[in-house]
Amino acid sequence: MTENSEVKSLTFYWRPGCGFCMSLQNQLSAANIPIEYHNIWEEPDAASFVRANASGNEIVPTLSVGTTVLVNPSAGEVLDAMREQVPHLIPVT
Repeated sequence: MTENSEVKSLTFYWRPGCGFCMSLQNQLSAANIPIEYHNIWEEPDAASFVRANASGNEIVPTLSVGTTVLVNPSAGEVLDAMREQVPHLIPVT
């Protein structure tokens, strides 16, 4: 397992056509947060990860923030998890 201080980005699981994904992506991108994207329709392992963390469902967006997994979070919930798990990824303003 990677130490949280070694985490270089959030992991963002999404699928095409997901309005919630686009909205959250836009908010996090505007804040210059480093993100690694995985399309669950094109990556079976990504879909499996989401199902394992969303009670067997493919609910997106799902984000991995350090050791925390957030299913359909708000931008505020992502930032709260970042403050706790990976504060070094929060851009200095």
